[in-house]
Amino acid sequence: MPKHLLPSRVHYDLTHARHDKAHCLAPGLFRSLKRGDRKQMKLDVVYELDNGVRVEFKGPEPLGSDDLRVLQGLVAMAGPQGMILTPAPRTAAGEQLRLSLEPRWDAVTANTLVVKDSFYALAREIGYSPTSGGALRSIRESIERLWTISIIAQDSHGRRQGFRLLSGYASDTDRGKLYVALNPMLAKAVLGELPHARINLSEVRALKGDLARLIHQRLCGWLDPGQSARVGIDTLCGYAWPVPGQSVSSQRVRRKRMRTALGELVGLGWTVAEYARGKFAIGRPDQPEPENQLPP
Repeated sequence: MPKHLLPSRVHYDLTHARHDKAHCLAPGLFRSLKRGDRKQMKLDVVYELDNGVRVEFKGPEPLGSDDLRVLQGLVAMAGPQGMILTPAPRTAAGEQLRLSLEPRWDAVTANTLVVKDSFYALAREIGYSPTSGGALRSIRESIERLWTISIIAQDSHGRRQGFRLLSGYASDTDRGKLYVALNPMLAKAVLGELPHARINLSEVRALKGDLARLIHQRLCGWLDPGQSARVGIDTLCGYAWPVPGQSVSSQRVRRKRMRTALGELVGLGWTVAEYARGKFAIGRPDQPEPENQLPP
């Protein structure tokens, strides 16, 4: 087992994340990355929901499975531990967090949630070792990347909101305090004010491959517990690699890797049946999940 992963005997307080579906389903928001991609690529993703809502994500760097995992942990921590940050904070620290989220238009009057904890706690909950300096640095870098992402959300009536994906602050040391404000869309999902995707954190911690993590979140946003649906392997590949492969051989390699990722889901109790070549019926486990518990 890699040294940055926690052993199975560790006790976890958080069981799931109530995630915003747009952040889970937006194609290309989180993607498979290879070395050097972050220096060469930018993030520019537009996602249109069936109800007429349109969400735009823009940033100087693309987001990978490591960033996905950190955001899942922050969203989960905001559930039992998050503090509501109103449009008119009563403290200087709250006011600074509000300003750093950079709300615009209708978002100026929206509530958000603040996670006040530590890198140690976040690392533990997402399955990293809090004693690994490399893992803690990776988490900090992910938070800073997420902070650079701007969002423009337009509802079905044409009303627009603008804000950063995150507003994060921490002390100078890797194990210092962590203050992160979630954007209003994430906050509404956590608070139950928007339809949300329920992501099982025990499954998240058990996943090993980056590709499996990307597909797992996408499928959790699509399928509620107990549901099933059919999907083609090239569609699944498009969730991880928004740009089509440049050759037949590269597409073949992607399909092979996707089959391996699907095998990881089977190991978690998901059902994956290939009813025709390259076409799968995927079912999500229907198992009751205990609610997140506050730390003792």
